[in-house]
Amino acid sequence: MMRKILVFLAIIVLAKNVWSQEFLCNVQIQTPRIENVDRSVFDNMRTSIFEFLNTRNWSSYNLKMEERINCTMIITIDEAISTDDFNGKINLVLERPIYGTDYNSVVINVVDNDVRFRYVPNQPMEFIDGSYTNNLTSILGFYAYLMLGLDFDTFSLEGGTSFYEKALATATAAQSGNESGWRAFEGPKNRYQLVEGLLNSSYKQIRTFLYEYHRKGLDVMSKDKTNGREEISKTLENLKLVYDKRPGLYVLQVMTEAKRDEIINIFREASPAEKTNMITIMKEIDPANGSRYLEVNN
Repeated sequence: MMRKILVFLAIIVLAKNVWSQEFLCNVQIQTPRIENVDRSVFDNMRTSIFEFLNTRNWSSYNLKMEERINCTMIITIDEAISTDDFNGKINLVLERPIYGTDYNSVVINVVDNDVRFRYVPNQPMEFIDGSYTNNLTSILGFYAYLMLGLDFDTFSLEGGTSFYEKALATATAAQSGNESGWRAFEGPKNRYQLVEGLLNSSYKQIRTFLYEYHRKGLDVMSKDKTNGREEISKTLENLKLVYDKRPGLYVLQVMTEAKRDEIINIFREASPAEKTNMITIMKEIDPANGSRYLEVNN
């Protein structure tokens, strides 16, 4: 009898640990130019990163399997500086399920070109909030918290603040490591600028957009396309407000890149007035792709 009780308690503990993990992240390692490194190193690297993201508890929330956050992380290694020192980039895609459908909306699609790190197979992946251990785990931890913040923002207004703050703390601590991609002055497109744009109250309309677009727009469209699309049409004004304040804001560019095709598809069935409103706004904030929005009339 005692043995059955112990087994039952063990199952509960294991279930709790499984449910408290947040990500279902597909990790891919690409090495198109690398020839002088044993391929098993990259197999081990993929496994280590996969386990680091998907088995670690990043919050105190207990999420069931179907509630986990979907993402894809593609790490392209362009150069092997040594057998354990690599240089490349990361493409991160975060998706969010839409209520009442089997459709996933891309929340962010970002490419980080400043990725240099050391990796030794079978060495533990160490990460401590607010401190710097190594560049690889800091980059992974930063994007884990960023994704949590974005996901929570799409379900509740400014619901991701605590996660953005952890991402910013990670970026701040990593500046002691002398690797690129962490400092505000390194240019307009880096990790620090990305999360700072989300936390800066001057651009809070970005976060209003995240909530209204997904929760009041896409989630509603599964039952009422007209009302859901109207909410999306109105919340595009939030992007314009941010653009008027700072046209080159990195997070605005990233958001526009992620949403461009989806916005075009949403408004294909809209009224002429709604189409005109969308085209006017998006051509202004995304001028390099302005002609793309005219596809809504095709």
